[in-house]
Amino acid sequence: MAQPTTRTEFTEWCLRKLGKPVIEINVDQDQAQDRIDEALSYYWDYHFDGSERTFFKHQITADDKTNQYITVPENVIGVINLFPVGSSITASTGMFNVQYQFVLNNIHDMVNYNLTNYFMSMQNLQFMEEILVGMQPIRYNRHINRLFIDTDWDRLVVGEYVVAECYRVVDPTVYADVYKDRWLQNYATAKIKFQWGSNLTKFNGMTLPGNIQFSGEQILNDARDEIAKLEEEMISSYSLPVTDMIG
Repeated sequence: MAQPTTRTEFTEWCLRKLGKPVIEINVDQDQAQDRIDEALSYYWDYHFDGSERTFFKHQITADDKTNQYITVPENVIGVINLFPVGSSITASTGMFNVQYQFVLNNIHDMVNYNLTNYFMSMQNLQFMEEILVGMQPIRYNRHINRLFIDTDWDRLVVGEYVVAECYRVVDPTVYADVYKDRWLQNYATAKIKFQWGSNLTKFNGMTLPGNIQFSGEQILNDARDEIAKLEEEMISSYSLPVTDMIG
């Protein structure tokens, strides 16, 4: 059959991989959905395709200034940087912009001008700004969805925008191709299999007609091994390296 493109199709795909309808999978639909949620959460946290780097734009309101924080959408899982707030040596607007003044004073000779000097000048100005002004400190926790900007909030004007560099999850309801990810399919199936085995362990030792016994413990152990193997594969093959190890 075709690859799943919706959550319902994805659920049925996982159940068929476990043996449905030939085998009865003793898992409630709510339990299956819970395990898929767990699989997606792990996928978003660790897979390099589970999140994307983007920019969040927010218009300052009076409530923001009162609260002294900005509410961030729930699909954002990390904020790593904030564009300069207020005045800046290199980010002024209009005629007072450094780049504008530089070009204005050298426009007559720009063709023959050594761009190395221009680049070094811009780097020096940026360095001066980092020393004299510094980066704007921010605090963010994904579980409360609030971006705290440690600054004098009188510098922020109602109606102006702040822009934050952040990471947000790749939502499968928007990008259905997520459900085609091979690792996610295997991991969600293993999670449902673990739930199936856990449900059957209550019947361990029970003998059915024909001297057949339930083996829920075996299903549980197999699923546990599959999950451990897939999580190890995630860290070694599908996760970005820790930034401390780059350089």
